[in-house]
Amino acid sequence: FADIGDIVRGKDLYLGNNKKDKLQIKLKEYFEKIYNSLERSIKSQYDDTDKNYYKLREDWWTANRHTVWKAITCSEQLSNSKYFRPTCGGDEKTGTQAKNKCRCKDETGKNETNQVPTYFDYVPQYLR
Repeated sequence: FADIGDIVRGKDLYLGNNKKDKLQIKLKEYFEKIYNSLERSIKSQYDDTDKNYYKLREDWWTANRHTVWKAITCSEQLSNSKYFRPTCGGDEKTGTQAKNKCRCKDETGKNETNQVPTYFDYVPQYLR
């Protein structure tokens, strides 16, 4: 999951793959379309002479990471899947495993499994 966030934000360190370059070109195209659809007052926050739109990518990822996680884990094949370590609530000693489609229970008590294990997209790339 962390790798997907890095790719979207343009921070992926993996080099040497032609597909990565093609992906970055496509991402630039997508974020240019998003940028062009913004209101003028908002566009000024994301002006980018190189047209990489890194700030827009960062903000888009922040706003959409939960939706991306749901899309990745919506498969019925993952209905009983869980991580190898506790990721939900508390720390590693008191936390529980994300057992339902690799998601954590909603902390508001609604018994919904819609929470992303929060730290997974902040792991430094050299530690993955």
